[in-house]
Amino acid sequence: MVDLDQIIKELITRNTQGQQPITLLAVCPNSEAVLEAAVKAAARNQSIMLFAATLNQVDFEASYTGWTQADFVRQMQAYAHQYHWNGPLYPCLDHGGPWLKDLHTLAKLTYPETMQKVKNSIAACIQAGYKLLHIDPTVDRSYPHGQSLPLELVVQRTVELIAHAEHIRSENRVPKIAYEVGTEEVHGGLVDLDRFEGFIRLLQAELNVHNLDHCWPTLFVAQIGTDLHTTNFKPEAARRLYSILAPLGSLAKGHYTDWVENPADYPASGMGAANVGPEFTAEEFMALCELEEQERVIIKKSGVRPSNFMATLQRVVIESGRWKKWLLPGEEESPFHELSVARKDWLLKTGSRYIWTNGEVTSARSTLYGNFRDTKVDPHSFVVEKITLAIEKYIKAFNLQNSITTLGE
Repeated sequence: MVDLDQIIKELITRNTQGQQPITLLAVCPNSEAVLEAAVKAAARNQSIMLFAATLNQVDFEASYTGWTQADFVRQMQAYAHQYHWNGPLYPCLDHGGPWLKDLHTLAKLTYPETMQKVKNSIAACIQAGYKLLHIDPTVDRSYPHGQSLPLELVVQRTVELIAHAEHIRSENRVPKIAYEVGTEEVHGGLVDLDRFEGFIRLLQAELNVHNLDHCWPTLFVAQIGTDLHTTNFKPEAARRLYSILAPLGSLAKGHYTDWVENPADYPASGMGAANVGPEFTAEEFMALCELEEQERVIIKKSGVRPSNFMATLQRVVIESGRWKKWLLPGEEESPFHELSVARKDWLLKTGSRYIWTNGEVTSARSTLYGNFRDTKVDPHSFVVEKITLAIEKYIKAFNLQNSITTLGE
C-alpha cells in the first residue's frame, strides 16, 4: 500500500502538470452500516478511501460504536473481504488531542490526565495499523471559552504528541505513518491566514529542534468556509492555503464537508482531502424512516408486531442527552420538545449516531428488519445502499473513480 505522504505528493504533481485534480475522501466511520457502505463504495468505484475516526467513535476506552481501534480495523478488513476488495483503505485518527473526547470533558480531567489518555489512544491507533494521525492539541478547558491558545503552546503540544507517536511506532516496528495537524474550529486559533503561516513557521522550527523533520505533516486543517451549520465551501480560501502548503509538500484538508453545495470545487482548488460524517448518519436515519413506512404496509397485510423503531430511536436520543452538545446559542436552556421542528429533526438525525448500538435501538431495528422476512426487500442492503450512493456523490465530485490506478500503485 502506498503511504499517504507519497499520495499527497502525487496530488501536488498532478496539479502542477495540469492533470485532472483529485481530492481524497475521508469517511467518518460512525456506524457499522456507514463503514460497510464506504468499503462497498470504494470497491464499486475502484477508489482510494480514508476513514477518519474520532476518539468518541473508536477508542480502546468507551466509544459510541463499541469498537476499539483494533476492532475497527478488523471490521474494515472484514468488509473488504466481503466485497472482494484489496485496494487501499486507510484507517486514520481524527482530532487526537486533549479534551477532544467528550468523556474527558465530562469527567473534568486535568491536562496531565487527558494528555495521558490521548497518548494511550494514539498508541492503540498505531498498534492497530492506522495510517494517519490527526494531532490536534488546540483545546484547553482551563482557558476562558473562546480564547485561543498561544501558538507556541499549540506547537509545543503538537510536537510532544508526534514525538510520542514516533516512539510508539519505532517501539512496535511499524512502517512510516502520516500526520495531520491544525483545526477548523475557531477555538483552535488557526483560522486567520497570518496566524496559520505563523503556526507553520513555529512547527518547522520545533520539529527541527527535536529531530523530527521526517514527520512533517502531510495534511493541514484550516477554515475554508464550512462548519457544522454552513455548507458553502470557499475555493478562494482553499487556493490561498494551497499556495502556502504545496511548496512544503503538504495539502489542506477540509472538515465539515457534509452537505457542501459545491463539492467539485474541492479538487479544482487544490484541496488534498475532506472529511464527511454526519451526512452519512442522516442518510442511515432517513433510510430507516423509509423502511418503517414500508413496514406499515406489511403490518396491515400480515398483522406482524410493529417495531416502533423511530419512536424508540427518538426517545433514546433524547434520553441520552447527546443532542445538547449541538445546541445553538440561545437554545441552551430549551428542553427538546420546545425546539423548532426543523431543529428537532436535525438533532435527531445527527444524534442518532451516538446510540445506534444502544440495546433498545438494536432490538427495535432487529424487529424492523425481521418484519421484511417474507418480502423481496433486504432491509440491511437497502440501508447500506442508500449510504453508498451518498458516499459516491463525493467520490465522483472528487474525481476518485479508478483512483487506485492513478494514485495507488
